[in-house]
Amino acid sequence: MPIKQQRARVNTEIRAPRVRVIGSNGQQLGIMSTPEAIRTASQEGLDLIEIVPNADPPVCKIMDFGKYKYELSKKEKLQKKHQRVTQVKEIRFHPNTDTHDFEFKVRHARAFLEEGDKVKATVVFKGREITYKDQGREMLERFTERVSDIAKVEQAPKMEGRQMIAYYVADKAKKKSIEKEKQSK
Repeated sequence: MPIKQQRARVNTEIRAPRVRVIGSNGQQLGIMSTPEAIRTASQEGLDLIEIVPNADPPVCKIMDFGKYKYELSKKEKLQKKHQRVTQVKEIRFHPNTDTHDFEFKVRHARAFLEEGDKVKATVVFKGREITYKDQGREMLERFTERVSDIAKVEQAPKMEGRQMIAYYVADKAKKKSIEKEKQSK
């Protein structure tokens, strides 16, 4: 369960006897008693907002509380915008997958890796195909060779039930070196 962020204390909610005050124009007004800082803020027609409650003494700023909440919500939206959620994309093979199908799937995997996603390469064994585990391992080794210039193996091939699975993740260092080569040409 996520921890709910506490609302900033405003004006009379501030409990500290002394606070460090930042003026409405951004300059330091120094350390004052809390009632004196509240009076200063009300003279300007603004609120005294506790910004850094854990400091000694707590840091408060004189500004409009509505504007403060708006700026906080803008910062949170900007942080969410710049987050990148990595997805796991699965590429499935069979031990007898044809070369054209294999190349087609490798191209898709390369595209996924270039976008920054993880790739889960799976060789599925149906029925009696389970006796050809060595062909499945060869296929994953060939797959590893084809994507090795932009990716690295995150988890080596291993059997899970009737599937052989390997995970690949984009290698940022290799990606940067390829981009430098392209720029130099």
